[in-house]
Amino acid sequence: MFTVRPLKPTFKSYLPPLQTDVKKSQHPPVKKLEATLLPGEIVVNEVNFVRKCIGAEKSHDDLWGKLICTNFKVSFVTHEALAQPRFQVSNRLLGEHDIPLACVDQVVTVNDAKGKKKVLGSNQKLKFNPSELILYCKDFRIVRFSFDEAGPEGAKKVCLAIAHYSRPADPQLLFGFELIGTRYLGSTEDGLNGARPTGGSQTPLFACSSDWDREIKRTGAAEWRVCSVNQGYGVSPSLPEFFVVPASLADQDLRQYAEAFSGQRLPVWCWNHPNGSALTRMAAITDPLQQKRLDQRICNAIIKSHPQRGDVHKADLDKNLPSIQQVHNSLVRLRHICVIDPFEETEERWLSSVENSQWLDYVRTFLKHSCDVVYILEGLNASVILQEEEGRDLSCVVSSLVQIMVDPHFRSLSGFQSLVQKEWVMAGHRFLDRCNHLKKSDKEESPLFLLFLDCVWQLMNQYPSAFEFTETYLALLSDSMWVPVFSTFLFNGPKHHADTMHDFLEDKKITLGEGEELCLPPVWDWSQQLSVTDQALFNNPIYVGKAAPYAHNGAVKSFRRTKHKTWSSTLRGTPPSQTGWSSTLRGTPPALARNGLQGSQGTLPRRNSLAAQLKSDLFPVRDVPESPSERFARDWFSGPADPQGLLLPQLLPSHLALWRLYFLRWVPEAVIPRGGPVTAVHAVSQLAHEIETLQSQLRRYKGPTPGSTPRASPAGGPPGTPHAEPSRMFFKAGSLYEPSPPPEFLSSSFPFTPVGNLCRPNLRGTPISKLLNGAKTWLSTETLAGETA
Repeated sequence: MFTVRPLKPTFKSYLPPLQTDVKKSQHPPVKKLEATLLPGEIVVNEVNFVRKCIGAEKSHDDLWGKLICTNFKVSFVTHEALAQPRFQVSNRLLGEHDIPLACVDQVVTVNDAKGKKKVLGSNQKLKFNPSELILYCKDFRIVRFSFDEAGPEGAKKVCLAIAHYSRPADPQLLFGFELIGTRYLGSTEDGLNGARPTGGSQTPLFACSSDWDREIKRTGAAEWRVCSVNQGYGVSPSLPEFFVVPASLADQDLRQYAEAFSGQRLPVWCWNHPNGSALTRMAAITDPLQQKRLDQRICNAIIKSHPQRGDVHKADLDKNLPSIQQVHNSLVRLRHICVIDPFEETEERWLSSVENSQWLDYVRTFLKHSCDVVYILEGLNASVILQEEEGRDLSCVVSSLVQIMVDPHFRSLSGFQSLVQKEWVMAGHRFLDRCNHLKKSDKEESPLFLLFLDCVWQLMNQYPSAFEFTETYLALLSDSMWVPVFSTFLFNGPKHHADTMHDFLEDKKITLGEGEELCLPPVWDWSQQLSVTDQALFNNPIYVGKAAPYAHNGAVKSFRRTKHKTWSSTLRGTPPSQTGWSSTLRGTPPALARNGLQGSQGTLPRRNSLAAQLKSDLFPVRDVPESPSERFARDWFSGPADPQGLLLPQLLPSHLALWRLYFLRWVPEAVIPRGGPVTAVHAVSQLAHEIETLQSQLRRYKGPTPGSTPRASPAGGPPGTPHAEPSRMFFKAGSLYEPSPPPEFLSSSFPFTPVGNLCRPNLRGTPISKLLNGAKTWLSTETLAGETA
């Protein structure tokens, strides 16, 4: 056979050979999408290829990633970033796309193909494969996820997991207990967020007698004493172990009286006016046979505690204020208007809807009632008893507002936090039920604390220089209610807190040594949530403190509190029938009709009516003689307000506004890019930073005063070496005399961003943009920024 020789190749390649090195041809490794977990946090379920919807329809701006449910939060992890510049407060406990399970109000699954929708509850079954998941949150967010590319079984499981873990059956199933248990059993020294704590909060917790003693001395309540009759909660299950009572009441009498009060809640002291009048609160007397005798005994004891033996007036809050269910229903209506209903209606219709929700009516009612109490304390030099069925809901709002209006200490940051701790947490407000953390009963849910924060914002909006903190602080404090790791908002009172912690230690078989304590941290240590830089957002750049410097004829002096003319001297001894108190406390003043409108006028015209009618509508000219309470208010409004003195709110509908930063912060069409009140704050903060810098340079120029101790240098240099002091301002000037322009991310919703948090269509240019007070307000802030530049 013939052998066939292989032919030689005739093709010649002039290209370089291909690289065959395997190492060089490998693609870079893809980073896995994993959630950042806290100690004790575990992943319950997850699903890949999930799309987080930015708008209602499919959008190129939607984000792709992994949806994860843990025992603490719903987390969406993505490698993608939103294109437009923005700023958002960085919470150390939560990521940018994280939602605490306690914040989830409703879990709604949707199947577009079958046209089905279901609201999921705990331990429920889902018979269809969801194509979408919509989360309605208690902080007014609405977040939507699409499963069009995800596995159907994985999508179903993660939806059921979110519905189940967002409805814990027991307080110990809230994540805070898992966190502290893991920290204790693991013997870690880290804080909540994996970082070492920075020293804790300086806010008094009023869990010991010494905190109450200091408050008694601060207010000058000499005829009141700290009572320890409830130690071990043997008398009342909802009062703290230590509280303040008239010095003339013995412990034996208190034990005897307790059974006649609802919940055994004895009358307790809240605050003392400098003139000696006291603000107290008590529950209803359940035994009608002892009603008159106990009323007389309590009133006599309060009169004896007054240095001038002033009268005592009782305010029945249940009769004069809306119920907790009415407040809850009002917020539900307002939520629909702000974030659920479309904005295609006209401006007039939208404003009418807000008015019909009655939320602002209730804000006005609580402020008006608090003003009436202030008049009795300040104008009549008489003490007031706030009486309520249980004495732990409506009275929390009124007593706190009264103290903020009269005592400037509670308008500072530390003072405000001590007020909430004293009048809400230790007074036994049922945060667990009112926040509905366990999702047990909607009848017990009521946003009283949010209503209180809204009332504080109304005061802050009218008197911005009187408060040390900002509306950002109020919004973040409200958001902290839905982060279930802080003891402040998780219990129905001090005893409930102690009992739950005791049961937790027994269930986990944790034995504490002598001097050891295992407890959930209070919310007041803000370093657990925010960096020092972000905490600067709490500081008001125009706050006037007790001795704030100001310039007068070229000399720097101190702004000190001046004594307001009070009605204590002119009205002291006036009979109650001549004061007008009964009419203002139990009804409306004769000069003002419902909602502060004069005469029979039904509504105020919404357009072109504010500037012309503010003063004239407040005190209309008429032939009827003024009552003492009206004269008291007119005299106060006739002069300039002292930021460190008494503050009375103006209550006309034109003066009370919707708290936009809270209620509309997640609404894209309501956002004004590089606009809103924050533009003025930006300009003023830069000016305040320049002043701080100049003062620091002046101190370094003058050097240490004779006899003073030189300050140590931070870099190890010799004592007295000049160094820059930290600024309290979040916005800082780039250089002296050259303020920087507002950054691109600045908007009316700053420091929050609505992008990625709403599932509705993005309808730009709708009438809601006019509601945000538009033209005149924003023109003034731009003018201020221009003049500063």
